Amino acid sequence: MFPQKLTDSRAYDIAQAMLDGFKRHYTLFREASAGAQRRFELADWHGQQRAQRERIEFYDLRVGEAAERLQREFQAAALPKDVWQQVKLHYIGLLTNLYQPELAETFFNSVTTKILHRSYFHNDFIFVRPAVSTEYIENDEPASLPTFRAYYPTLGTLRDTWLRIVNNFQLQVAFEDLERDIDQVMAAVAAELGEFRMRANFQVQVLSSLFFRNKGAYVVGKVINGFNETPFALPIMHGQRGLIVDTALFGEDELLLVFSFARAYFMVNMEVPSAYVQFLRSMMPRKPRSEIYSAIGLQKQGKNLFYRDFLAHQRHSSDSFRIAPGIKGMVMLVFDLPSFPYVFKVIKDFFPPQKETTRELVKRKYLIVKQHDRVGRMADTLEYSNVAFPRARFSDELVAELKHFCASLVEEDGASLVIRHVYIERRMIPLNIYLADATPQQIEQVVIEYGNAIKDLVRANIFPGDMLWKNFGVTRHGKVVFYDYDEIEYLTDCNFRKVPAPRNEEEEMSGEVWYAVGPKDVFPETFEPFLLGNPAVRAVFMRHHADLLDAAFWQGHKEQILAGYVHDVFPYDAHKRFEYRRKMLEAMEGSTA
Repeated sequence: MFPQKLTDSRAYDIAQAMLDGFKRHYTLFREASAGAQRRFELADWHGQQRAQRERIEFYDLRVGEAAERLQREFQAAALPKDVWQQVKLHYIGLLTNLYQPELAETFFNSVTTKILHRSYFHNDFIFVRPAVSTEYIENDEPASLPTFRAYYPTLGTLRDTWLRIVNNFQLQVAFEDLERDIDQVMAAVAAELGEFRMRANFQVQVLSSLFFRNKGAYVVGKVINGFNETPFALPIMHGQRGLIVDTALFGEDELLLVFSFARAYFMVNMEVPSAYVQFLRSMMPRKPRSEIYSAIGLQKQGKNLFYRDFLAHQRHSSDSFRIAPGIKGMVMLVFDLPSFPYVFKVIKDFFPPQKETTRELVKRKYLIVKQHDRVGRMADTLEYSNVAFPRARFSDELVAELKHFCASLVEEDGASLVIRHVYIERRMIPLNIYLADATPQQIEQVVIEYGNAIKDLVRANIFPGDMLWKNFGVTRHGKVVFYDYDEIEYLTDCNFRKVPAPRNEEEEMSGEVWYAVGPKDVFPETFEPFLLGNPAVRAVFMRHHADLLDAAFWQGHKEQILAGYVHDVFPYDAHKRFEYRRKMLEAMEGSTA
């Protein structure tokens, strides 16, 4: 229960210090996000990648600073419970006029749980549920920073409206041919909406900030016509002679791919993040709010909301946690809850001899993925400490496995099973299981996707390490995504070699490796026996991706990246690009002539 009176003078000062820490964090976060536009204009791709990595680190740095200040100035860890209850009440009062109260509550939780023992982690001391509503904060926004702009075109002015939408972002780089691009946007709108009659409230709503990621800037909004709403995104890229609108994407399915959990976080300059999330959720109602917060760079808020959703799911379900289906990993113990679409991964205490790794090295690999551009091919992971699960919901077999392989990370505490460190990822169908039951057509599609996934990783400077089918999953959209990170390396750290020819008959007949192998040497032609035992899989792979067995392919990409080249990786198929359509049209006209 909360105290009836705010009697301790330290409580307000602690709450204010906590809020100061949050404001410093969000100011730096916004500065990094706002700077994305200038980096885009300068085509400073390495700077954009660096800013992306650094921004992810901001949160933990600011939490550490705040916790250190509270310890130094108030000896916070030794304060009695009633003082912490008063701190929370004062903090709620300080959030009244803040535009990011939900983020500030999460920051409070992060600092508090860093200082206090987990016995404090309940409703009196942290924000288990929101205390301040974000529902109508956008009504109080400064007039200069609306969440979105609304345009009200007529049929006769629709083209001019699309032109104005793009120009209103005031990018300081000339377009290659914006009139041409807008004509193609209009053609795409006509193809999407068909013949339609404008209702009285016809409007185009566009979020006020561009969404920056990789080498693209995205205009994001929706077309509203009566009761119909059509979400859209216009990716803007650098062309050969200036900026181009690369394509026009429409509908929830297209937007879900753009905002996929397997892609890097966007950089977006937001005054009221909850209003952005509400707008995006209206476009993608199937996407959880937690994933939308993460997609716009607020991954800690995403973690917080995910955990609340997880607790709610446990309250409204009764099935048991189990060892996840599929081939057991040598590094991770993986379990799941059948009714919940995620898996839980715990690093084992010991590994078989062929796995020369450590827990700290595995954690560093997962951090690389978190900070890297995942290019739609590496699943995002949520990392938690000291997670209390209901022991009664765990099968005895699973508990036995956890205690055998992960004894240092598992503790039974009353009715709870506490896991000290766990990764959570969206559940996918393991590719080896998918292939076992696939039709010839599905094999064709998924093997092509598998090769494309590896090539996208290569373009992002990632060598997967272990490329076995079991380490990849198939999403509900049919995309192939990599999810086993304990052996990944930067491509530029690897040395790709062709297997030397044997010097004599003895070497040729030997079952052992007769040539010297360095610690980062990779021989792509040796992938074949492990990957292509199935004749149907082999036929498709060799037809589309035989170059993955050639060291020259890998070494060539490595040299390009070392030379400073940053590849384009698109969250949509190449045939959707306006440039692709223009070339196809030119080819057709040429053949007709």
